[in-house]
Amino acid sequence: MDKIRILVTDDEIVVREGIVAILSLQPAFEVVGEASDGLEAIEIAHRTKPDVVLLDMAMPRQDGLTTIPVLKELLPDVRILVLTSFAESDTVYKAIKSGALGYMLKDARREQLIQAIHDVAKGQASISPSIALKVIQEVSHPTEVLYTSSPLTPRELETLRLIA
Repeated sequence: MDKIRILVTDDEIVVREGIVAILSLQPAFEVVGEASDGLEAIEIAHRTKPDVVLLDMAMPRQDGLTTIPVLKELLPDVRILVLTSFAESDTVYKAIKSGALGYMLKDARREQLIQAIHDVAKGQASISPSIALKVIQEVSHPTEVLYTSSPLTPRELETLRLIA
């Protein structure tokens, strides 16, 4: 079986190096590049053609939300797994709507991250349990705020609820 080729994108060096160290211990993974922002991620992804891009949301020069649609246009088959500290529903919805297949928080355990990468590489959605619970609660008990701040259609909300 071919290794899952991964591009790790995070502006915090120690975080990026820690993620690379964890992933490098996995025989099924090959880290093909590291980027410190969205622009660098696009450049490296174009060159290395990763299977999965791990992408932080808040980065200098170009953030994750701006980077996701560019990566998907450049490499339609690339799978994007957001790995961030931002748990706000609006950010989650925008990332998924832009083309991310997974959304994990940086407080995830190593095993959760590894499983999320495997899932996303297979084309399966993967969302942090705490984010999934939050989404389910919001979809189950919609508020005026959710509908005014979320550009998702009722069908998209239903799909998101089923994924979670």
